[in-house]
Amino acid sequence: MTDGHHFNNISLGGRGGGNPGQFKLYSGGLAWKKQGGGKIIEVDKADITSVTWMRIPKSYQLSVGTREGLSYRFFGFREQDVSSLTNFIQKSTGITPEEKQLSISGHNWGGIAINGNVLCFNVGSKEAFEVSLADVSQSQMQGKTDVVLEFHVDDTTGANEKDSLMDLSFHVPTSNTQFVGDEHRTSAQMLWQAISVQIDGGGSSETAVATFDGIAILTPRGRYSVELHQSFLRLQGQANDFKIQYSSILRLFVLPKSHNPHTFVVITLDPPIRKGQTLYPHIVIQFETETVVERELTLSEEVLAEKYKDRLESSYRGLIHEVFSMVLRGLSGAKMTRPSTFRSCQDGYAVKSSLKAEDGLLYPLEKGFFFLPKPPTLIPHEEIEYVEFERHGAGGASISSHYFDLLIKLKNDQEHLFRNIQRNEYHNLFNFISGKHIKILNLGDGQGRAGGVTAVLQSTDDDSVDPHLERIKNQAGNEESDEEDEDFVADKDDSGSPTDDSDEDGSDASLSGGEKEKSSKKEASSSKPPVKKKQKSVPDEGSQKKKPKKKKDPNAPKRAIAPFMYFSKAERANIKSSNPELATTEIAKKLGERWQKMSAEERQPYIEQSQVDKQRYAEESAAYRGATTQQGSGDGSE
Repeated sequence: MTDGHHFNNISLGGRGGGNPGQFKLYSGGLAWKKQGGGKIIEVDKADITSVTWMRIPKSYQLSVGTREGLSYRFFGFREQDVSSLTNFIQKSTGITPEEKQLSISGHNWGGIAINGNVLCFNVGSKEAFEVSLADVSQSQMQGKTDVVLEFHVDDTTGANEKDSLMDLSFHVPTSNTQFVGDEHRTSAQMLWQAISVQIDGGGSSETAVATFDGIAILTPRGRYSVELHQSFLRLQGQANDFKIQYSSILRLFVLPKSHNPHTFVVITLDPPIRKGQTLYPHIVIQFETETVVERELTLSEEVLAEKYKDRLESSYRGLIHEVFSMVLRGLSGAKMTRPSTFRSCQDGYAVKSSLKAEDGLLYPLEKGFFFLPKPPTLIPHEEIEYVEFERHGAGGASISSHYFDLLIKLKNDQEHLFRNIQRNEYHNLFNFISGKHIKILNLGDGQGRAGGVTAVLQSTDDDSVDPHLERIKNQAGNEESDEEDEDFVADKDDSGSPTDDSDEDGSDASLSGGEKEKSSKKEASSSKPPVKKKQKSVPDEGSQKKKPKKKKDPNAPKRAIAPFMYFSKAERANIKSSNPELATTEIAKKLGERWQKMSAEERQPYIEQSQVDKQRYAEESAAYRGATTQQGSGDGSE
């Protein structure tokens, strides 16, 4: 590869577990991205100070040290990868990777080496294990010869690991030659001081930098006291207590509610926290927007100047959500996302919608969509395959004409359906989505002439017809007349349309056309009077008087059948034979469900049959129009 080397199924080591992802080594440095999206590790080649290889069980491990004292371990490499990567690293960075040997003797005595914030325990010339001192919450002496390290209780690591390292104890005899004591300090105290220098503030981070009491958190639900420390945040509630390392925070979101006195602050985590068997990748906090607070940070001037220069101030005063997010961003270093340029018809930052029977707000952001508050769902733009505007799936024509649904299909075949969006939000949503160059499935021919649902949604008339009915008219043919349908005569083997008409070819438009032709044919060949419908729609008061029905010409060509009808004809008998107890409407429902789950390849044979039938109808229609024109008769013509 000209741009370096790419490797899949490479895991990032550490207390957070072995998360697989993609590793990239290029001339400018290295990058690792977690599989399925999430955490991204990037190291510039100018920041790399050391590179080592180690043979571990089943694979090879690459350790990279940085100028900041951090160390990253990537494992999953093959033996043949070692030589090629070694040469590339040496040419691009000028650093020659060293090789370490792993000790498998099982001895629990040896020497200690502290490199940056990494503590290595060596048995002879080989390494037995290593731990990151950034994960140590505090170190203390136990007696005169033992040094105890206590590690952070990180609830995010519990999402991937059944066991977690809690503490580690070293026994340092007075005869130790590596850490030589004196009359005032023992050898163990010398080791303890060397470790304490590398720990965050020497354990002083146990004192909270800022505290916010009685905060309403929607996910996980409850009221918590939120403590912001130097290396982690703690959520303390009556029944739950979460401790989260800042390294687990991916991003912060500050999203005000439209025309509402509350503001969302969302903390996105990777890995997520766990409560019982439930994982929470997003912590959704709700603040009262107008509440003003003042906070004095418990940090010395030296720490502010050295560690948090240009990131934190000594004190803050302002709206509570702003103070909280600014302090958390300064301590964690996480990026913050605010509302995008999108505005709703009420000049808000989001549109009201429903997801999985839960009402909430859908925020169109610069790089994704975020549905809040429950279930909090973040959808990056880069993971979207297409979006589709659909008619509202519930209620009658008077209800569905005022709402629409938005389907978002991801590249991994997962779908999110946002329901009950007001129709007057269509223009703003459509312009925003098209401006992000996201594929819109039902855009018509791509030239701005969108059919069916899109055409109705673009209308500003609130009394417009149901988008579903408009879709039927468009699919029935390009030469739709003003005449009304004959009364329908049900056929024994006839059935309804699929329950979901998100696919244009599978809508009940095709069924409507086919049934109308069947009805017309029956009336032309039978002397029986037509069967009247039992239910009739009552016209609104003040509406125009109903036009008299026009007779259809029995010699007119039969309309083309849509792909779903060909599929129904082929599969209806199979479903009926395997499920004889099902009624006709239930069989139609099953046919619709199967059609929606079919892939494009599976639908192709029926689409081809429909295309042939459309060509037949076009030819017969042209001949029919020519014949009626010559005769000069207009009765029953289209």
